[in-house]
Amino acid sequence: MPGLVVFRRRWSVGSDDLVVPGAFLLALHFICFVLVAVSLVLFEYDTSVLSVKLLFYHLIGYLLILFFSICVEIGICVISMRGSILDSEARTSINIWIYLKSLVILFDISWLILGSIWLSHFYMEAPIDEAKKIFIAIIICNWTLVFITLITIWCTFDAAGRSWVKMKKYQRSMRETESRFNYKRSNSMNRNWRQRKVMRAYQDSWDHRCRLLFCCMGSSERNRNSFTDIARLLSDFFRELDVVPSDVVAGLVLLRKFQRLEREAIVRQRKNGTYEFLSGVPITEHTQFLALNDAKNYDFFQTVIHYMYFAQGAYGWPMYVIINRSKMWHLVPELKCFGCCCGSGDDSQVIQDNCCYCNYAALKKTLQLGDIDIVYATYHVDVGETPFFVAVDYTQKKIVISIRGTLSMKDILTDLNAEGEVLPLQPPRDDWLGHKGMVQAAIYIRNKLQQENLIERALQRNADRLTHTFDLVLVGHSLGAGTAAILAILLKPDHPTLQCFSYSPPGGLLSMPAVEYSKSFITSVVLGKDVVPRIGLNQMEALRADLINAIQRSVDPKWKTISCSVICCGCGPEPTSVVNMSGQDTHINQYQEERGTARSTSAHPTDSSIALTLHQPLYPPGRIIHIVRHHPKPDEQKYDSGWRNVLKSREPVYQAIWADSTDFDEVLISPVMLQDHMPDKVLAALKKVVSCRDRNVKACTARKCKDNTTITTTTTTTTTSTTQNTDTRL
Repeated sequence: MPGLVVFRRRWSVGSDDLVVPGAFLLALHFICFVLVAVSLVLFEYDTSVLSVKLLFYHLIGYLLILFFSICVEIGICVISMRGSILDSEARTSINIWIYLKSLVILFDISWLILGSIWLSHFYMEAPIDEAKKIFIAIIICNWTLVFITLITIWCTFDAAGRSWVKMKKYQRSMRETESRFNYKRSNSMNRNWRQRKVMRAYQDSWDHRCRLLFCCMGSSERNRNSFTDIARLLSDFFRELDVVPSDVVAGLVLLRKFQRLEREAIVRQRKNGTYEFLSGVPITEHTQFLALNDAKNYDFFQTVIHYMYFAQGAYGWPMYVIINRSKMWHLVPELKCFGCCCGSGDDSQVIQDNCCYCNYAALKKTLQLGDIDIVYATYHVDVGETPFFVAVDYTQKKIVISIRGTLSMKDILTDLNAEGEVLPLQPPRDDWLGHKGMVQAAIYIRNKLQQENLIERALQRNADRLTHTFDLVLVGHSLGAGTAAILAILLKPDHPTLQCFSYSPPGGLLSMPAVEYSKSFITSVVLGKDVVPRIGLNQMEALRADLINAIQRSVDPKWKTISCSVICCGCGPEPTSVVNMSGQDTHINQYQEERGTARSTSAHPTDSSIALTLHQPLYPPGRIIHIVRHHPKPDEQKYDSGWRNVLKSREPVYQAIWADSTDFDEVLISPVMLQDHMPDKVLAALKKVVSCRDRNVKACTARKCKDNTTITTTTTTTTTSTTQNTDTRL
């Protein structure tokens, strides 16, 4: 940060990002240099033979090219290691070294072409075998390096880089003019035509990237519109911020450490009565833990676990294979291609499954937890059109609609279409907004339910078992969770007893009025530091401000900041900015104030002429059960005692608390923030909450029994002693 400017163009790489590639090229070129030098010294070259003479002089020339390459790469590494992320002045001379390296690459390519010509004409007839083998290895290695270098240049190419440089040059001249003549431009917060040109260039660039990434999806009108919306959203989000990808990585590393220091300071100062943090959640006297000792709460939590199987089953065979790697063969009897000999037929309607009905087979195997009858399952997927299935749950006496989460590139496009859209309600409510892509998916499923008459078919499935009296339940995970929550709001007027279980829903889903309305019938589940319930456009804007604030506080080179979290699993030296903040409450308070100021500003942190538009905050739906972990310390007493306490690994204790939608307005940087989103991890955590509760009950029962035995023994001993004393006195 900022991006490197060479050849009158901005590139998507910083001047301090050249340490690793420079060191990599330096090491390989040094090895090649040694090999060429050794071959020239050890082997005898008969220059009277034309082929050997050409090889000899070619190796000498290549030795010189390698020598200059090594010198230039040493210079690039040394210059690139100077200064901090924002201190680019210390690396100003890097441009000269890049121009020199470009010149050396041109000579290198030319010499490699000559070497390849020699191989094609003289390799077979040259009478020096050992030197030929070394030479061909060097030619292949260096062609590979040139190819890698060209690929790297292509990846760091910024399509709007030239327009960016022109805009920055114009802004710099305008600032100099203002300072020289002592006047201020009016309407400085509005973009001029140069800024708009850059924004259009970046929007076209993002649109091209989306089309390239999702090229396998075809070019339908809906896809093109989605690409345009997403490109506009992404280009507007980055809003001319002069950052490169490595800046984001370094900012995330620093932000994670700053968040940890901030939590430690809050606990140390007992701010707001905070005793500790569990999975980033402050635990105070007002924290409401889910009382599983109460039978009603325990039964409700078991229901939450029960419907998680439905949400997981909607993913079909990919999720089944991930969870049951050693039991894949269990799907064979359920496959349609084996139905003639061992498959069991049913009258379920399955749409657009593969030839062997693998998804439907995995669904049936996943739902073998009770008396469940699948009525309808569709695996059709498109942008804004999500797979789902309808089933009759005789165990719970419910009609279940389960919606699949993100599993395809088209689902990703639905996720990325994240702007707020008014929910299609009657009467309309302008302040009830939802995630645009998931609103479209909910409308698609609602129309499908009506067109196929699916709910009525499920209610009339089995009159003898009173299915017409069953209530409706909607479930889903991730994208399916957000779609299920919006669909539940749309269907609520027609189904007053409807319930919805939303597992790991996206954070930018509903506006606050819609969230308050949904709390009476939607229950959401969030595991640990899951990043998805904390991500919305508003939360991402806060994350952007936090990243810039963290980068501005950095005083170390970028390579040192990133390596502290990579080398030895994060055991490297701490960044200087983190060390300076550690244990200093005044520094932490200052950091919190700067972070709040950065979040509230509506202007670019380094250029006030660039306005940062802010999106309306959206939140996860309904009441939220947050599964948190407590990692026992070595000095804490475990449930087991004696030798079991020594041999047994200290696994975290899982607990469930009631959380509020506003508790997920900040992204918590953690190694498990993606892992906590996986459906199998969510289901396992829900089960561990119950198992931890059962272990607590057993431990308490054992203690009570032990205490009662002690009391009884003490009473008996006292009585016996009294009797003996009485006998003695007599």
